[in-house]
Amino acid sequence: MLSPRAVVRYVAHTVRHAPEGGITYEVFCSAYRCGAESGPQDAQETAQDWALRHTGRTGHDLFRRVFTDHARVTRTDGPSHDPGRVGPGGGGRP
Repeated sequence: MLSPRAVVRYVAHTVRHAPEGGITYEVFCSAYRCGAESGPQDAQETAQDWALRHTGRTGHDLFRRVFTDHARVTRTDGPSHDPGRVGPGGGGRP
């Protein structure tokens, strides 16, 4: 009896920003024991304005900024990297 075999094919893909998903902006105060944050904002200016107001109220002047976007993975035409293949385009030794 033959055992089942799997065929694995490596296909190249690219990851790119998906503008329809938008970008979210957040600012987190890095002052010791503060923990204040802007929360997710749709506009960078809104998050920055929050940081400016927070600095004005507290004197805290160090923040961590986070920008979150959406990405789309699409298949790429052309040769792919096959780690099991020997030679150019593969992961083995030539």
